[in-house]
Amino acid sequence: MSADKHYLEALSYRFPTISKASTEIINLSAILQLPKATEHFISDIHGEYEQFDHIIRNGSGAVKSKIEDEFGFELSSDDKRELATLIYYPRQKIQLVKAAGTNMHDWYRTALFRLIRMIKRSSMKYSRSKVRKTIDPDFIYIVDELLAENDVSDKEKYYDGIMEAIVRTGSASACVTAFAECIQRLCVNHLHVVGDIYDRGPGPHIIMDKLIGMKRDVDVQWGNHDVVWMGAASGNMACIATVLRLSARYGNLDIIEDGYGINLIPLMRFAMDTYAGDSCACFEVKYDGKHDPSDVTLDMQMHKAAAILQFKLEGQVIARHPEYRMEDRRLLDKIDYEKKTVTVYGREYPIEDVSFPTVDPANPYKLNDSEILLMKKLQSAFLQCEKLQHHVRFLFNHGSLYLVRNNNLIFHGSIPMNKDGSFRQVDVDGESLCGRALLDKLDSDMRRAFYMAPGPEREAASDIAYYLWANEASPLFGKTRMTTFERYFIKNSETHKEPMTPYYTNYEREEVVQNIFEEFGLDPETGHIINGHVPVKQKKGESPIKCGGKLLIIDGGFSRAYYNTTGIAGYTLISNSYGLKLVYHEPFTSTEDAIKKGSDIHSETFVVEDVRNRLYVADSDNGKLLHDRIDELYDLLDAYRDGSIREKS
Repeated sequence: MSADKHYLEALSYRFPTISKASTEIINLSAILQLPKATEHFISDIHGEYEQFDHIIRNGSGAVKSKIEDEFGFELSSDDKRELATLIYYPRQKIQLVKAAGTNMHDWYRTALFRLIRMIKRSSMKYSRSKVRKTIDPDFIYIVDELLAENDVSDKEKYYDGIMEAIVRTGSASACVTAFAECIQRLCVNHLHVVGDIYDRGPGPHIIMDKLIGMKRDVDVQWGNHDVVWMGAASGNMACIATVLRLSARYGNLDIIEDGYGINLIPLMRFAMDTYAGDSCACFEVKYDGKHDPSDVTLDMQMHKAAAILQFKLEGQVIARHPEYRMEDRRLLDKIDYEKKTVTVYGREYPIEDVSFPTVDPANPYKLNDSEILLMKKLQSAFLQCEKLQHHVRFLFNHGSLYLVRNNNLIFHGSIPMNKDGSFRQVDVDGESLCGRALLDKLDSDMRRAFYMAPGPEREAASDIAYYLWANEASPLFGKTRMTTFERYFIKNSETHKEPMTPYYTNYEREEVVQNIFEEFGLDPETGHIINGHVPVKQKKGESPIKCGGKLLIIDGGFSRAYYNTTGIAGYTLISNSYGLKLVYHEPFTSTEDAIKKGSDIHSETFVVEDVRNRLYVADSDNGKLLHDRIDELYDLLDAYRDGSIREKS
């Protein structure tokens, strides 16, 4: 039997009769004629879970836009704002309304009628089957009935009776919540997270839980801050130390201890013993919000302990991999303790701190016995942390270094390039690779390291995560060096500079962008490159739109740490059946303000590209898959009709 015949036999068990195969063809053919679903692009979240949560709930303004389309001048501005808040935060809003002594019977009826109108408006581009999948199963029947409502007066009492019964049976609160969450999902069908979920902000673990629990399509293009956590989850000690240092630097060690349940008492004891009496002045913590002043000294000690461990362990990685060409990043052996200087790029600089009791000047990258014991405990804790492993497995299953979807090339950072804009050849495992082949190889190596059995081979393989984190040839880092050591210990700011790689000086050149399109199989007439990673300094007049709209950078500074640099609180991108819209956001105050005051993130939307003809499912990548399935079903019909495959009824 041919391979095609085997496949059709397998397909016949799912569609066992001519009637069922024909029905599926009709269904899929109809879906192809629906408008293309909305895609939402968001990048560089950096642990800011409240702002992330709000932007997901409001769809970067998509919900508010639907309210305006549906109600126009019918509702006042205050009523539309109240409805938006109800859709964003239904449970909390209901509690506030109850607390205000409102007549809940009338309020529920009004809210339900408005929400069902919003479901109708938001579901126009979806099949009824798709809408059913977005609603709580307990309310599918009710939504089906209410969506079928029309202007026929004979059924007016019937629909009114449904609403009245919902309220009188005490189901109104749950029903309102289910309707609101359904609207959120319908307004945005597919979420693309363009990297950097982790570091700086206080809640990356909360963001990961939300992504995993979403009832919509989600993919993640890994960022450099993600891969260092992925490397830590693979047991790589250099990545573990880096994760600890970054968390300590931003006052977020509770993410590791409370969020992931990893015991940091061994690190705390080691830091207290090793750096007792040390001011750790170079290791101030960048607290964002409230903190206990009594913890400051310990936090700084733990910060220093993690940093020295990182410098030692990354020095070992670099020594193991001369092909990384990162010898200039090994600086512990360049310290003159008598002169209190360090030599960087052939020049001597005063060093602010030489109190390194665990560093042996004769062998500075060797861990002492206490450090070995500590790192083994931490490594074991990271490997055995069920929640972290679950989160990182999601990043592997739903993520990649890059994604080509609907003629958009999506990746976090850059494409390694030479100064002239040509693709840079990079040596990886003895192969010289560039462009798409390089990214595919690095993606494959990251996966291989994570899924290997624990042991020395896995730890060595996981060095690829450190490479992606900090190497100038990494598509995620995009800089010629990472000057972590210099920023801690050298006052001269000249040593702090981290020049960008040639991608960022070439991405405005049309011939370079066209070359990328060809390399990744995009149509140069309608394709786009979508990046994150580099904050756009909007207050200095920088634009996220590059190369005449062919390349878009949507990291405008989502992290609070970037607000002073960028002047705004991030860019997001919406792609729908009418084209592309770029949205920039003002800083988010708090979830509490959004609920109590109805304060939304102030966002400005501007059109990047209008399509001449509205896009339909048939024009999308999903449409191509549906076309293939329809062709297969027609082949199955032919096989049924010529008797080569028998119906199963």
